[in-house]
Amino acid sequence: MQSTAKTPREYIDALPPGRKEAVSRIREVILKNLPAGFEETMGYGMLGYVVPHAIYPRGYHCDPKLPLPYMNLASQKNFIALYAMCVYGSSKLHDWFVAEYPKHCKTKLDMGKACIRFKKLDDIPYELIGELASKLTVQQWIAICERVINRKNS
Repeated sequence: MQSTAKTPREYIDALPPGRKEAVSRIREVILKNLPAGFEETMGYGMLGYVVPHAIYPRGYHCDPKLPLPYMNLASQKNFIALYAMCVYGSSKLHDWFVAEYPKHCKTKLDMGKACIRFKKLDDIPYELIGELASKLTVQQWIAICERVINRKNS
């Protein structure tokens, strides 16, 4: 479900009540824990947390007109999705998250390469999401992305 909202507030206001509360709480915990330099935006019809062009002019390698993505948050048809590119880009961070998840949730982790799906709104690990958001500085994230891109181009 791609939104046409222009701002995070518009996006959240358009959600049904249960989803609105959960997405708002996830957004709040991300914003509270996100290191300095990352910026909240709208992208791909969802909430985005990015390295702005002012800090990293090269932008996203797939489309340099876009800022470098770090996380995205979306209300999908059957779940809330946290697209954590930081988990996909760092095996160390991925392994940490997979090990920590069962300590925070009763449900089994439902995760793709970067997409973490929350189907049960009463079992969202808000504290863990905040900790994940805080794990990398902007410069650390840029360095990880550049290493991955350079490996692919070698």
